[in-house]
Amino acid sequence: MKALIIDDQDAVRTALSLLLDLHGIATLSASTPEQALDFVRREDVGVVIQDMNFSKDTTSGEEGIALFREIHELDPELPVILLTAWTSLENAVLLIKEGAADYLAKPWDDQKLVVTVQNLMSLREARDENRRLKGQDERSRRDIAKRFDLRGLVYQSRRMHELVTLAVHVAPSDAPVLITGPNGSGKERLAEIVQSSSRRADKPFVRVNAGGLPDQLLEAELFGAEAGAYTGATKLRIGRFEAAHGGTLFLDELGNLSPTGQMKLLRVLQTGEYQRLGSNVTRTAAVRLISATNADLRAEIAAGRFREDLYFRLNVIELPVPPLATRPEDILLLAEHFLSQHATGPSVVFSPEARVALERHDWSGNVRELENRVQRAVLVCQGGPIKIVDLGLDERASVAPPPASTTAATHGAPPAAGGMSDVLGSGTLSEVEREAIHAALGRARGVVSRAAAELGVSRQALYRRMERLGIEMERRVR
Repeated sequence: MKALIIDDQDAVRTALSLLLDLHGIATLSASTPEQALDFVRREDVGVVIQDMNFSKDTTSGEEGIALFREIHELDPELPVILLTAWTSLENAVLLIKEGAADYLAKPWDDQKLVVTVQNLMSLREARDENRRLKGQDERSRRDIAKRFDLRGLVYQSRRMHELVTLAVHVAPSDAPVLITGPNGSGKERLAEIVQSSSRRADKPFVRVNAGGLPDQLLEAELFGAEAGAYTGATKLRIGRFEAAHGGTLFLDELGNLSPTGQMKLLRVLQTGEYQRLGSNVTRTAAVRLISATNADLRAEIAAGRFREDLYFRLNVIELPVPPLATRPEDILLLAEHFLSQHATGPSVVFSPEARVALERHDWSGNVRELENRVQRAVLVCQGGPIKIVDLGLDERASVAPPPASTTAATHGAPPAAGGMSDVLGSGTLSEVEREAIHAALGRARGVVSRAAAELGVSRQALYRRMERLGIEMERRVR
């Protein structure tokens, strides 16, 4: 990937080429708009540094404006840095609004120019790689959806795709699976995918809330009991292990299992055998075991509340389900899916403000909370567009933080303009861009001006990008 320098002055092109070459950035040089456009069409250009004037007879900047628009039409995502004199400052600001990355006044600051070019090229490369990976993921998603029963799971994010891919790949094994993740994130659905993609798909799939069983009933519930085995046992009781024979037993809420329950479960896992209460007949536990918990079992082990030997028996394969808030690409997709399930007519759609609020909500209740809010909204919106209040969300969630002041700096200097916010497109929620901004803000301890300097953009440009990505004021320091 190369930087394209466009200027009709040989000295300027040479100076910029030498400067960038010293910092390991390959360059191309064009002295005319025609030559520049040819490079954009044929070469791997990562950033453009473009002069605003190409005629010695005029300083109107009309040729520079026309060239930028042609470049932008050929590749709308190609970042363009404008080199301008004070006389064409107004035109540079105009092109910033049209999508230019930044402008630098002549004579330029070498360090700022190099940092800006490096960051824009890095983000361009990251965006290209992200697009390539998304293309691969999309093909892989379609292939997996054709080959496996995903139980209606809806997702778009790469994190969920990697999780589902792992789940279907380990499904044919009989190894125990431990599914971890917060409440409402979809652990039971993932267990269903493992079972439906396994060799036991046509066998029983038995579910039990392991943490909801009192100790006095646990053994009978899991292993069964003969009539008369205890007070009130008037008939034979088939346990969950026996009911799941040949199939899959799903133990939910594993982290709430009592010490007695943990010991009894470990015993059957170690020996593969059990007996009904009141019987001396030994039976074999021929089941595939899938467990799920929202607890941090490693922390529970450290605190002495969970047996380490049981943990290693259950955790041969771990499938960690990410919280909904960490996969923003899935939020609107899931919301639309739930709306299609509960909507009463075609007029029931999300208003633009509601869509923004959905993306910005923290979703502590995860997918379950999202479905409940959508169902609630359908019931209260009275057949019209769904508003923020219908979802029960904070109406302030749709209001972007105010941008920094754009007043001119002192001593007649022009206001900073442009930067990463414009070059990176239309505000798509990009994980790569989010992480780059969060990382810079973290290193700058939340000081936006320092983060902007590190990223090689103006403070206003960074504010605009944060606004478009929905990075709220209270979340900027990480």
